[in-house]
Parts: sequence; structure tokens; C-alpha cells
Amino acid sequence: MRTRVIEATVRALMQAETRLPSWVMQRIEEAASLETNPLARSHLHFMLENVRLAEDRSLPICQDTGLPIFHVQMGRDRVLDFSLQDAIAEGVRIATSTIPLRPNTVDPITRKNSGDNTGPGMPDIILDHVDGRSLKITAYPKGAGSENMSLVGMLNPADDPYDFILKTASERAANACPPLFLGIGIGGSFDLAARLAKRALFNMPGSSPQELQLLKRLNNLGIGPMGLGGDTTVLGLKIETAFCHTASLPVAINFQCWANRSATEVIL
Repeated sequence: MRTRVIEATVRALMQAETRLPSWVMQRIEEAASLETNPLARSHLHFMLENVRLAEDRSLPICQDTGLPIFHVQMGRDRVLDFSLQDAIAEGVRIATSTIPLRPNTVDPITRKNSGDNTGPGMPDIILDHVDGRSLKITAYPKGAGSENMSLVGMLNPADDPYDFILKTASERAANACPPLFLGIGIGGSFDLAARLAKRALFNMPGSSPQELQLLKRLNNLGIGPMGLGGDTTVLGLKIETAFCHTASLPVAINFQCWANRSATEVIL
């Protein structure tokens, strides 16, 4: 079983790094067909061509192959006799040398690179228990360009969280390789809001009236592809919420660039 987890990790990373999910491609294609700004439209077509070349040649879509982040859904009836963290880390090490992936993980103080995309806290695994025995491993490599623009704000309860999101996007979106996908966490505590925002990226796209209205307001900013102007600044967003303390209102925005990479492997 450990070997199957390692192999599934490598396959998921290979898929995620070299192609985009069909729904993400569809969002970019739709944006390109509707874009009225010629420069913005050309950038969207460049993105689509970039993905097609990467898939054809089995090469990473972006030189920033990201931090190794995984969403794991494990059946409650499955019992493992090995460390899931260690098995996925071994898969990351193999993928780093075979795909190959750029070594991105460094010690936060010394900046010494581990050389294999593992180390304390890496890979980052978000684990959920579900019914049954299956084990679903989703690779979600996250690049620094968009992650660096992400933000947690501790608002006053009377503040409007949507105004905060719009202000943050207007200041930061151009530096996150737009058009973007936004995971938004509202409520909880300081750290829970950030985790809600990351989970929101996993659960794309959102379709509630509030999400669609916020999407429209964000696109009206006119930041556009690569921050050079255009009709599409955000391709999709999702909002996750949790109850919070009566005296606080945490809001987290996790930026994701246009290359919204992910891939899933299921072990039955």
C-alpha cells in the first residue's frame, strides 16, 4: 500500500504540473472569446498555447513548479500501517528528480534549500476523513508569485468583508499573474480563515449569488491578464465561511494565478 501511495503521488504531480484541469482551460477559453481588449486577448491565447505545449512535451507549465500541497481524503474504514506523510514525501522526492521539479523548499531562516521539495512541514497535507475505504490524493502545487500576494485581514465586525476583498485585489492582483482564481475564507480565527481560503481553492468554482456578484465587481476593476488591462481579472472564486468571535471578523484571500494546477489519484 505504501508503494501505491508513492506512485499515486508521483502521477498526481506529473499530471498537475504538465496540464490544467478541463474546467480551468474552459474558463480561459471563454475569457479569450469574450475579451474586448486586443492585448489582453493575445495574452489569454498565449496562456492556452503554453498549456498545450507543456502537455505535448510532458514539461511543467511554469518554471515555478510550486510548493507541494496535497488534499487527501481518506476513508474511515481504511487503516494504514505506515506514515502517510512519509509516503507522500517520498513521492515528492521522486517527482522532483523525474518530472523534474524545481527545488523550491528552503529553511525560512537560513534559506538553505532541501534540494528535493521536502523538509519540516513539507509536503503540506490537508487531510479529511470520509466514508468508505478509498484514498484520494489531490496534488495542488502552489507557486510563490500568487501565494506572496495572499493576505489575512483582521477586520472589525462592522467592516464590509467584500470591500476589503476588492481593495486587496485592486492593490495586489496585478502582481499575482492574472487572470486569477481566488479562495476566500471569512470567519473563524486568524489561522482558520487562511485554511478556509486554501480549501476554497480546492472546491472551485463557486456559483452562489454572492460569489457571482463579487466576481463581477472584481472584473470591473479592469486589471486584466498580466495586469495590462482587460475584461477578465478573475476567472473564478469560492468563499468558505466559519463562525467567528463576536468581536472579530477574519478575512483571508488566497490568490491563485491563471495556471490553477491540480490533479487527483484515487486508490481503492
